[in-house]
Amino acid sequence: MARALAAHAGTGPRLSDVSKARSRRTSRRAWLYAAPAATVLVGMFVVPLGLAVWMSFHKWPLLGDSQPFNFPANYTAISDDRLFTAAVGFTVKYTAIITVVLLTLSFGLAVLVQESKRRVTGVLRTVFFLPVVTGLTTAALLFLGLLSPSAGPLDDLLAHFGAKVDWLGQPTTALISTVVMMTWRFAGFYMIILLAGLQAIPRELYEAASIDGANRWRALWSVTLPLMRSNLALCTVLIVTGGMVAFEQFYVMTRGGPDNSTVTMVMTIFRQAFSQFNLGVAAAMSVVVLLGLVVLNVVQMRLLGDTDEVAR
Repeated sequence: MARALAAHAGTGPRLSDVSKARSRRTSRRAWLYAAPAATVLVGMFVVPLGLAVWMSFHKWPLLGDSQPFNFPANYTAISDDRLFTAAVGFTVKYTAIITVVLLTLSFGLAVLVQESKRRVTGVLRTVFFLPVVTGLTTAALLFLGLLSPSAGPLDDLLAHFGAKVDWLGQPTTALISTVVMMTWRFAGFYMIILLAGLQAIPRELYEAASIDGANRWRALWSVTLPLMRSNLALCTVLIVTGGMVAFEQFYVMTRGGPDNSTVTMVMTIFRQAFSQFNLGVAAAMSVVVLLGLVVLNVVQMRLLGDTDEVAR
């Protein structure tokens, strides 16, 4: 009887073969599910990126046929473009300001919603998040009309107090106005990310800190912030990346003025391509900006990995 069972078992499929076949079927199914997203990624990112790199190696006018290979002429022309070098400095300045303002305000709003009474929590969360559903261009147009010296109501309101501010006519006020608009537009979005982190912190930790004699500020620094570092790092990555590729807000509200004082790197690329009709140099600028973002994001993601270990 035992010999018959052994002989029958020897003729059947092995367990390892069955496991391998099942693994292959699972792998094929996974690739099938990922195929639509992979197709979109290749068509909308990889192919345009390869074309941009190819264009940066050639003299490529907007109108007419492309010229022969001229590397590295397009890249050396970047250093001679004073507008682009000034735009780099302004973009970094704007990114630093908007990062500090957005992180501080969003964290404050998240704490306010977290500590508010249950009846008003939903109302506050909705009110703070509501501007997020507004398109960025729409929000910029809204603030452009609000700050307009001819039709905007804000100047009329200040006139009653004897004050007059040229919101978009001076470099400092133009930057401040744009930062205010972006803060109004995005603070609710980052508040939701930080609020999720706050709600994930066990209340027992605050009770233990209170027993040890820690006040609210001490609990904030010793409990909340260490456990929120991964959420804060994620928000920082998103804000910094968005600041470095800023375009719509300044293009709509200031057009890069006054006197090119609010021109960003992406606006310079746009002008190079569609005002000076030089797609080769514009593509080279795009590649340089992309490489800078890759390096910046690698550094930030390493910091994010370190913060995850601390959070654990």
